[in-house]
Amino acid sequence: MSNAEDCSHQNQTDKFIDSEFRYTLFPIFYGIVFVLGLLANCYALYVLHYMRESKAMNEIRIYMTNLTVADLLFVSALPFWIGYYVNHGNWIYSGALCRITGTFFFINTYCSILFLTVISINRYWAVTRPLVAASSDCWKRGATVSALIWVVTLAASVKYLIDPGIQINKIENKNISRCFEGYHYEKCSVKNAVAITHFIIIVLFFLVFALVIVCNILIARALLSQPISQPRASTGKRSGGTKLRALRMLCGVVGVFVICFLPHHVVQGPWTLSVLGLKNDWSMETRQSLNDAHQITLMLMGINCLLDPLVYCFATTKFRKYIQGHFTRVKNNKHCSRNTLSTAMSLKSRHQSEL
Repeated sequence: MSNAEDCSHQNQTDKFIDSEFRYTLFPIFYGIVFVLGLLANCYALYVLHYMRESKAMNEIRIYMTNLTVADLLFVSALPFWIGYYVNHGNWIYSGALCRITGTFFFINTYCSILFLTVISINRYWAVTRPLVAASSDCWKRGATVSALIWVVTLAASVKYLIDPGIQINKIENKNISRCFEGYHYEKCSVKNAVAITHFIIIVLFFLVFALVIVCNILIARALLSQPISQPRASTGKRSGGTKLRALRMLCGVVGVFVICFLPHHVVQGPWTLSVLGLKNDWSMETRQSLNDAHQITLMLMGINCLLDPLVYCFATTKFRKYIQGHFTRVKNNKHCSRNTLSTAMSLKSRHQSEL
């Protein structure tokens, strides 16, 4: 059978498969993520800006700041995606806005993955090679690594900005504008190239995920091998609390990967084959199940902008103490304001009675 015949047969399976539940679930879910994500990440950015750390912590603070910026890019695109799902998967905005918001989703996903990875490597150095982590050029190293991550991610996302993001899907004689959905390609070579690109990204993700797992296992082993009750030479305090917080941070980073990113990259491979029509022997029920699972994993990836600020609290004591101190100051100020108001009202009433 020729390539043309193969493509003709594949195009018979190119019917758009939809998941109706997302038009009810996604607007509610993304609405919650938008509000909480905007508040949490703006506050995290504020804390990271005013937080004063040692030289050894400047590097990880740079990574956290860049990770927060990536999360805010994703959050800023959510109102448009909420409108997309409210309109039953019909993109009513411009094609340029479709490409930009889709690119923000891609940037957030892979910037988050890479920055969480370098945070894991940084913590590994801090535990096993503290002199390297505390070196005088840590700020320069953090800025260089961050710039490299942005360059790589932005270069990989250029395709999403150049290619048309909107594809027209006809339903009951109506034209529905799908944003980054459909994947209807006429040529087999294009389909194969798209599939290869997706699988390269999947393989790279699992390599990075393996690196994160190895780093965190080595960190946990190094921490657990030390006596938990060992007092610090500088403060005389026991290090058990510090180690416990460090172990929580490891669980936080791995948890973000397992909850947000791992399910998507597990489903992405077979879903790509299905949506491109490269697996014609799968039943419609199988393809529908894959699409439903793919939609759920897209939703799970959106949770990362809520979980990342929790990782910051585990990663550094200063971040957590700054938040605690800030809320304590706000509480005290409110208490003082109430006392001041009460005193003023008391003086006013006494003055009126004297008159």
